[in-house]
Amino acid sequence: MNDTQGMPVPPPERALPNHRRIREDLMMKIDHEDEQTSLVRRWGLPLSVAAGVAALSVAAVSAFGGEGAAEPVRAGSGGSPASAAASPGPSRGSSNAGAGTTPSSAPSAAASPAVTVTSVTTTPIEAGAVDRILSSCLGSEAGRFHPVIAVRTPAAAKDWDGTVIAVDAAGQYVQCQTKGDRGSSPDVPPTSINDRLWGAGHIVEYFDAVGQSAGKGRYLSLGAGHYTTGVAKITVSYGDDPKQYPAVMADGAFFYTASFSTGSSTAKLTAARSTSYVHAYNAAGKEIYNQKKDPQFTDTSE
Repeated sequence: MNDTQGMPVPPPERALPNHRRIREDLMMKIDHEDEQTSLVRRWGLPLSVAAGVAALSVAAVSAFGGEGAAEPVRAGSGGSPASAAASPGPSRGSSNAGAGTTPSSAPSAAASPAVTVTSVTTTPIEAGAVDRILSSCLGSEAGRFHPVIAVRTPAAAKDWDGTVIAVDAAGQYVQCQTKGDRGSSPDVPPTSINDRLWGAGHIVEYFDAVGQSAGKGRYLSLGAGHYTTGVAKITVSYGDDPKQYPAVMADGAFFYTASFSTGSSTAKLTAARSTSYVHAYNAAGKEIYNQKKDPQFTDTSE
């Protein structure tokens, strides 16, 4: 009997359209209680699907210079939006088409529960805890790194309640997510986040960005990256909302976080509406980078 009889030949791998959104949807894990979602985004990585399995590959390339010497930023008060004007760029996958009148009794998409930012305020992590976090995250390599950003998020999720970003003498960064006094990194080695992806014009590089339920009706997202000289301010907008919030910045690294009220929205809708977009400004207040306009994140499908 022919073993291959009746077995179709699998199609060749190809790049999928809307790769970033598809990747996010595949990475979400929905808990049976309160549709809890855990989202891990690896910026700009290629996605292929075979037999229902998403395969991610990360390539860490050349190290960049800049020896860090700054003390860690212990608190980033991000409670108010940035004063810089937003430049949201083209919308992603949604539009308000048509200008006709709609009867007041007709169903409206606007009636769906809103996903709104409730806080972006961070609080400092004390020095002793930072040492324990780096030690548990980096092991014997911890002594090579000194922290530049060490903050707690405005809400605690199941797996994270803050982040410590540290740098070594060669300018190699690590990002350790925290839970209490423990630190962890999904990257092996943790320095593989360096030069993972540069944006258009080599202005912004992205480290890890994650999101997870923070309890019933609440969601937490956080992310970090590196910026080049010439950047004076980093802000972040979420979903289709043009409002921008300031990121914590220190020694060439930036960190952003937000907690959201999700109402009874589905996990997929929560993730889409809480997607973060980074903006960079120079000292004159001019926007010199907008992630929504970065070709690396712009859908190329026809």
